[in-house]
Amino acid sequence: MDARVSRVVVPRTRREARPMRARRATKAWARREANGERRASEDVGARARARAVALALAVVTAVGAPAHEAVARLEGVNNPSLLPPGEPAPVLDVAGYLGKSDIARLTREVEALERDTGMKLRVLAQAYPQTPGLAVKEYWNVDDDTVVFVADPGLGNILNFSVGSNVDLEIPPSFWTRLANKYGTKFYWSDKGEEASISAAVNAVDACAREPPGRAKCSKITDYDDGVAAASSGGFLGGLFK
Repeated sequence: MDARVSRVVVPRTRREARPMRARRATKAWARREANGERRASEDVGARARARAVALALAVVTAVGAPAHEAVARLEGVNNPSLLPPGEPAPVLDVAGYLGKSDIARLTREVEALERDTGMKLRVLAQAYPQTPGLAVKEYWNVDDDTVVFVADPGLGNILNFSVGSNVDLEIPPSFWTRLANKYGTKFYWSDKGEEASISAAVNAVDACAREPPGRAKCSKITDYDDGVAAASSGGFLGGLFK
């Protein structure tokens, strides 16, 4: 006799099987509801991030040049009272991220860049909605040779650029994305400070603009951490506005 014992499966009646089918249907419904709630939550988060990007970039999109990584176009604030009197300053800090010596150093750098290359880099450090906004267009005489750099940590990524069409022909769009992902992330500026992000970005743009034309132009993001410049390939570390 075979010593093995066969497992006997007793067929369930329809009445016995019905509760099991009902439980399975209930579980499936619960999974669908959970998935739907998660997707809805993700959609709400994505919309909120998109609104934050649009607000932070309102001044950039308002100046008339294409804004890299912008997801929406809103009417910007127009508050010329925040602009200093006298000759236009290429570096404006209406949020207090930069010291006087920082502003003086960055001013010398962007003025030398314009003198040597013709590219007009203009820096606006702000905390939206405290910004001159639309007023910078006339103040800086923004044109196709202008890059407007808006530093606003309220977005999460502090580096936002509006690039004039002539500059866009010389510098690949991927450069601005890689630059923002290297020096603009919240992890970076929370650790190093807003001034470090702004200064490193200006230095990197300066180095890029001075490179000779060619396929390799601006393919590397220079590392300025701790005051030591060393070539770095940068890299895409995640979505920006992302």
